[in-house]
Amino acid sequence: MDNTISGGCFCGKVRFSIQGTPIRQRACWCRDCQYLASGNASINIAFRSQDVSVEGELSHYESLADSGNRMRRSFCPNCGTHLFSGQVAFPDYVVVRAGTLDDREIAAPQSIIWMDSKPSWGWADPDIPHHPRHVPAVPPPVQD
Repeated sequence: MDNTISGGCFCGKVRFSIQGTPIRQRACWCRDCQYLASGNASINIAFRSQDVSVEGELSHYESLADSGNRMRRSFCPNCGTHLFSGQVAFPDYVVVRAGTLDDREIAAPQSIIWMDSKPSWGWADPDIPHHPRHVPAVPPPVQD
């Protein structure tokens, strides 16, 4: 049975495949993610970078997040779809945007971060853990 996770951008010029399991899945209400998710929380799934293969050209944008982490965001230069992000300090991990997955059912958040930045009308699943800001970055050890 093939356990490949796949996805791509809106125009199809960038495709990716993942041969691994998610490390963490969460929704983020930080202000940066609200920009990227058209005002909503972004839904993010973290994987080991070595498990992700990308076909097609990506453009990148780096910025300093409210958490103090330097973030690198990757997107399709043709259609602008935001596909990946990651902390510059932790290159062994990549965050994949749930909307870019072919099977979005695997992306159900297990927690929500940056609740302090959520607008009053924003929805947050009451049945999963909520965090007021960023959860301290303690990535799991990379196992081969």
